[in-house]
Parts: sequence; C-alpha cells; structure tokens
Amino acid sequence: VFYRVGGTQPIEADFRVIAATNKNLEEAIKERTFREDLYYRLNVIAFAMPPLRERKEDIPLLAEHFLRRFAQETNKDIDQISREAMDEMMLYEWPGNVRELENAIERAVVIGKERKIMPEDLPIFRQEYIESVEDQSLKSVEREHIAHVLKKNGWNISKSAEILGIDRTTLYNKIRRYGIERAG
Repeated sequence: VFYRVGGTQPIEADFRVIAATNKNLEEAIKERTFREDLYYRLNVIAFAMPPLRERKEDIPLLAEHFLRRFAQETNKDIDQISREAMDEMMLYEWPGNVRELENAIERAVVIGKERKIMPEDLPIFRQEYIESVEDQSLKSVEREHIAHVLKKNGWNISKSAEILGIDRTTLYNKIRRYGIERAG
C-alpha cells in the first residue's frame, strides 16, 4: 500500500522488482557504497549469471533471437546464420558479453546483403578489423572501444560504464586520460 504525493487514499500495489548488477554487492556494502537495507529488500531470490564466454551453449539461441528481432525491425529478409559464422561465434570469447553479441548481429543484419549471415558480416571477424587491431597498442584499442561505446549510447555515462564493465568514475578517468571528446 502506498499514497500518492499529497494524496489521502491508500493505493494497493502488487509487483516484483528484478534487478541486475555486475558488482559484488556484499563488498559494496562493506565499502559503504551500497545500502545494506536496500540489499536485503532486493535479495529475496538471487542467482549469479556467468558471462557468455562461460555459457557458449547460449550463443546459438541468443544469436537466432537477435537475428529475428533485427530482421523484423529493419524489414530485411535475413533468416539464417551460416554454419561458418556460428562456428566462429562459438570460438570467440565475447568480452562485451551478450551486448557485444547483440551489437554484432544487429550490424550483420544491417549491412548483410544475403539471406544468411556470413563470417565476413560480423565485425569481429572482418580481416580489416583484425589487422587494424593487430597494429594498434592496447591503449589505442581501449580508447577506440570506449569512444565507440560512448557514441553508440549517446554519451550516457552510466549505460556506457555498465556495458564496459567499469564504474562511472573509472570511465570519466579514462575519457580524460585518452582525451576522448564528444563529436559535433
């Protein structure tokens, strides 16, 4: 039961909160960066979801789901993922987790010219991508990746930090260190 601001009539509500984090909340409580009372309110049923690289069997199901969704959204007649592309996706480590897989499939659907996704449609397997990364320092690759994630998310710092798996302060520090600026 709750009351609207300024209201006098009680309103009943029946709902559940589903929350996710990539942080260790027990540690955050000890560091006093997360409220203990909120933790116990949210922690009714808890489970850990391992990263995609530890759940390779989920890749085909997720890839097919994203393919159907993006093909429908873009009205593209792409309805398959080639065996070769799927084999390559199964070997890849997916450091960006499910979001990286989702972005890769979206890009493949948008640029794809065939009825099925081929390895060359996926950015992570394109030779020019591989060669460009091989010729760059780790800092340079990190800078480009951070800039790409920021741009893709409209410079939403919280969302970008979550996708990158770092906290907001770390992201601000990296933006400053690498001199990343918002374009135009």
